[in-house]
Amino acid sequence: MTNVIEQLGAWAVKSVQEMGRMLLFVLSAFAWLARPPFRFHQIMKQLHFIGYRSTFVVVLTAGFTGMVLALQGYYSLRKFGSEGLLGSAVALSMIRELGPVLAALMVTARAGSAMTAEIGIMRITEQIDALDTMAINPRQYLIAPKLVAGVIGVPLLVALFDVVGIYGGSLVGVDLLGVSKGAYWNSVESAVEWKDVYGGILKSISFGLIISWVCCYKGFYTRQSAEGLGSATTEAVVLSSVLILVGDYILTSLLL
Repeated sequence: MTNVIEQLGAWAVKSVQEMGRMLLFVLSAFAWLARPPFRFHQIMKQLHFIGYRSTFVVVLTAGFTGMVLALQGYYSLRKFGSEGLLGSAVALSMIRELGPVLAALMVTARAGSAMTAEIGIMRITEQIDALDTMAINPRQYLIAPKLVAGVIGVPLLVALFDVVGIYGGSLVGVDLLGVSKGAYWNSVESAVEWKDVYGGILKSISFGLIISWVCCYKGFYTRQSAEGLGSATTEAVVLSSVLILVGDYILTSLLL
């Protein structure tokens, strides 16, 4: 029993230390962001990597998510004679929950893992130490642009996800299942409020920060081995995904 308590206490202390180090990591990165020289080119490069190069997988996921949602929603609403509400069901589901969460998970899988691997390889090959030697702060040069790109790029991808998902629902509901086009879009317009859009924007900004923060941190503190790099990449993707889901619940409960 004593050993179990000791192990539990050691795990708790280690977890608190890790959270403190992660907090100091992101705060120092933002602090360096405010100091010259400003790495505008690096920010645009990371925006291209996180945002533009994730567009295809986000659009593909959004289209099929909206189509499946419309298909399932139609047969559920038809039992109550409410097929005209299909547009509001699809739009609210996409804007409030599915858009921010699924887009963030796709970005984590595509861009987050790559960020961890990139920074981890730089750590293993001592390129980060070389930046220190050249008086270039790694947090300013490597980490801060990725944080900014995540905060800007993920909300844009979520907005694209919502639009494509709603049109995907229209494709199935209106063109395939015969729901009135006017009823579909009128229900979208009448159901969606600014509060829903604001909540989705807040979630997407939070998720963008979580992805870039966790993935950069895991890569920055990668152990000096190929096995360590693989573990860091896995841990980054898993932890980011879990924090996205937990954060979604917390933000949803606060925004209701």
